[in-house]
Amino acid sequence: MTIKRITSLAAAPDILTERTHLRAHRVDDFEPMVAMWQDEAIYRYIIGRPSTASETWSRLLRYIGHWHALGFGYWVIEDRADGHYIGEAGFADFRRDMDPPLGPEPEAGWALVSSVQGRGLATEVMLAAHAWMDSHNPHDHTLCILAPEHAASIRVAEKCGYAHAYDTTFAGGPTSVMKRARARA
Repeated sequence: MTIKRITSLAAAPDILTERTHLRAHRVDDFEPMVAMWQDEAIYRYIIGRPSTASETWSRLLRYIGHWHALGFGYWVIEDRADGHYIGEAGFADFRRDMDPPLGPEPEAGWALVSSVQGRGLATEVMLAAHAWMDSHNPHDHTLCILAPEHAASIRVAEKCGYAHAYDTTFAGGPTSVMKRARARA
């Protein structure tokens, strides 16, 4: 398998949307990340159980490392009005143990704290993230995996241009794989 690489970056570039600021993860994001990943509204459709502090620490380091190694990754989502951490979103290569494997295309993902859900922020953030990725990604597609019953995230994916590709199983549960073609200038 050939893996196309984006020129690595030292850190995530800043992106401003109407209501959010997307920025690189920092060590001081650990505590709000722990709180988010222990909220049932967050983990229910993603990993099915609360993340331990140790797992969240590894997630934080993995997010930082993606930018250094691959030139893309996840951003922290801050509320532009008050600077509070409200989630994370971006792209990754998690090398998931799936059949069939996802392959080399970047995998999109997003998670917002439950207090801001339902306001269209995930769509706003992911449209901005995809605009950045479309201009920096050498791959023709991005993918995302979702629990088939997670209607809100499926709507976000569809608004970003994803369409259902196939169904599989991941981490013991049914999983929908969605695919999006890179927008061409």
